[in-house]
Amino acid sequence: MPKPKRPRDVNQRAKSIVAIATGETEDVTPKDDKDPAAVALGRKGGAARAKSLSAAKRKAIAKKAASKRWAKRK
Repeated sequence: MPKPKRPRDVNQRAKSIVAIATGETEDVTPKDDKDPAAVALGRKGGAARAKSLSAAKRKAIAKKAASKRWAKRK
C-alpha cells in the first residue's frame, strides 16, 4: 500500500508532522480499492504456471528464451 503524500518542502513537512503528532489533524491513509479475490489470484503467477507444465515443456521454453537472449548479443 503506498504511503500518503507529504509536502516536499522541509518546513511544511515538519509542520504537518507536528500537526499529526499533536492531534490537530489526522493522518490520511490511501484507500485500498483492490478486490481481495483478484489480489489472491495475482500472487500465484509463474509458480502456478511452472507447476502446471511438464518438465519437457519447461525445458523447451527455457531453451527458446536462452536462444532469444543470445541472439541479441550478435
